[in-house]
Amino acid sequence: MVKNLQFPSLARSFGAALAASAFALLLVASAGRADSSSVTWTAPTPADQAKFNVSPGKSVSFSLTASTVEPGGIVHIAPAQTLPKGVRFNSSDSVVAQATFKWTPDTPGDYTIAFTASLVGTTTAAPTVTYSVHVKGTVLSYPYTSKLTDEKVARWAQVLKRVPVYRQPKASGRAVTKLDTMTTDGTHNIVLVLGERALTPTKSWYRIRLPILPNNSTGWVQSSALGALFTVNTHLYVDRAHFRATLKKNGKVIFTSIVGVGRSIWPTPRGEFYIRDKLTNFNDPFYGPVAFGTSARSATLTDWPGGGFVGVHGTNAPEILPGRVSHGCIRMPNSSVLKLARLMPVGTPLTIT
Repeated sequence: MVKNLQFPSLARSFGAALAASAFALLLVASAGRADSSSVTWTAPTPADQAKFNVSPGKSVSFSLTASTVEPGGIVHIAPAQTLPKGVRFNSSDSVVAQATFKWTPDTPGDYTIAFTASLVGTTTAAPTVTYSVHVKGTVLSYPYTSKLTDEKVARWAQVLKRVPVYRQPKASGRAVTKLDTMTTDGTHNIVLVLGERALTPTKSWYRIRLPILPNNSTGWVQSSALGALFTVNTHLYVDRAHFRATLKKNGKVIFTSIVGVGRSIWPTPRGEFYIRDKLTNFNDPFYGPVAFGTSARSATLTDWPGGGFVGVHGTNAPEILPGRVSHGCIRMPNSSVLKLARLMPVGTPLTIT
């Protein structure tokens, strides 16, 4: 927490009417302020033009107090401009109004914040106080592009509204497809977020992996259409030639299993995909106790219900494994898929070779 820089406190005595109430205020000294002002900033309000330095992920906080000598007057403290994203600001109106400011910034740069204190129902106000917050680190130059998913760390987000996806990070470009909020399995639709194109501190585009044909398609969507980013550090690899599935966490192997893959006429597609959903409690022993939906799609069985999405699931015929035994899905023993379900969250990238 950054230490407050406080105004010097001046003890002021007032007239007989106030003396009877034994009410003394600590007034804030400010250049250019008229002594007759009926609304004044008081301690522990930081001094006007105070500067705060903070590291990303660390909090900066302070309190504001303002008062009035007007009989029956009520003071209101408010931001003089839009506060940065993530700020927590609370205030209470009274003859001595109080407010608190708390912010944990994550983006380096210089920010200006300002506050007003005014007499409710009038134009009377104390001079605006303005503060500077410097968030340490390299200041980003907009626009910029950053990578959000690699071999060890991946990020995914839920689709909040039906939205078009574009080839380039601009709405005037060509649309590739539209994202729905739900999958054909009846689960909330999620996308793997590969990178970000930030245009301003509050406006950006995400490059996402798409669950469409042709496989391995990507596109750009406005970040406002997606929910919060979630991080996973797992990655599933399926080797079709050796009928092997391997799950890595932080780059280290934590799970392996034999698998069955698609037959030559219904091949399991090769490429980069992700785990879209996890299905349990269904009464079909053919798929085993757990099934994962992926963004991979069969290029030969597009008339399948739901569009031919490739799944990772168990089987009621473990004796056929390993081998080329399916219509494109990835099968493994039920004991293996149950173990995988404990280790692999949705949003996990999937590489099929």
